[in-house]
Amino acid sequence: MTLSRSKNSEESAPADLLVGGIATGIGSWPGTDPREAAATIIGELPDLAHLVELPQRGIGADMIGRVSALLVDLRFDSTTRGYRLAARPGSVSRRARDLLQFDLDAIEEAWETAGSAGTGRVVKLQSAGPLTLAAEVELPGGHRILTDPGAVRDLSESLAEGLARHADEVRRRLGARVVIQLDEPQLSTVLEGSLQGPSILNTIRALPEPDALRILDTVIEAQNAPVLLHTCASRPALATIGRTAAAGISFDAATITTADLDALGDIVDQGKKIALGLTPAEQPAAPITWREIAEPAVRLVDRLGFPRATLATQILVTPACGLAGASLEWSRRALALSTEVARAFAEEPESLNVE
Repeated sequence: MTLSRSKNSEESAPADLLVGGIATGIGSWPGTDPREAAATIIGELPDLAHLVELPQRGIGADMIGRVSALLVDLRFDSTTRGYRLAARPGSVSRRARDLLQFDLDAIEEAWETAGSAGTGRVVKLQSAGPLTLAAEVELPGGHRILTDPGAVRDLSESLAEGLARHADEVRRRLGARVVIQLDEPQLSTVLEGSLQGPSILNTIRALPEPDALRILDTVIEAQNAPVLLHTCASRPALATIGRTAAAGISFDAATITTADLDALGDIVDQGKKIALGLTPAEQPAAPITWREIAEPAVRLVDRLGFPRATLATQILVTPACGLAGASLEWSRRALALSTEVARAFAEEPESLNVE
């Protein structure tokens, strides 16, 4: 498979499509109605709406199965443990493609209703990244794709080409500019070598960081759009993520420890954007204000020694994780709170006071 940028794509991937001082979502959303979800997201996220993922629809709609609709010359089948590569298209790949088309139809309709068609408004697309796919999806024989370097290469190249085609279709249908988010929740596990094989006695060896970077950049550099690399791991591999070709990184702010500060400082110094997961992904027991949500980001920027203006220029605001497990009411509230925080970062970062 030969990777190339599509002639129909933008000639470059302008990083300024990914800007600070705005809010966006992670991707997943509660419920099963793509039209209702698309209309809500487009209304609540004026600066960076996203294509909605509705995993409650089942097989082919979750983060991993959905990718079967994007891959070129590869497809998935389901097993009792999840997904595996299939020799030919089957019900899983057909269902994934059908669901993705429903989602694209829904966002196109909502985009037009909102008056955004052809305006160049920016939209974010999400896909599981190559390492998480290689860790989660099995070969036909039952071993994880990650155990076969040739299969990992084929998977990453297929994803790179398929994701670029997907972005082209969205540009064409919406008249939009595109940002891409790669979800890599398994990145830390892959680097640590803590993935189990087919039995509990079999552990898959750690993937060396240079190999991980090469695989990630195979996908990132094939896109004609800025890429945001997201992880919801409890121990995010920020140093590794910061060394990729991604224009920005995304993670749950609550996972940051003192050991991560040097890596974060380097990422800010590089000019990369940071999408901070600040707003709770599930409704808290007590009411919460946008100021309380903003405080960890303000403290982080102060602790790193950067000016408060960094909040406006390099920090995006998101929920801590996807919202598929939250109530619809809280999901809407979470996006509204995220937007309030982002507005404060953009308009008055110097005036934000923390105790």
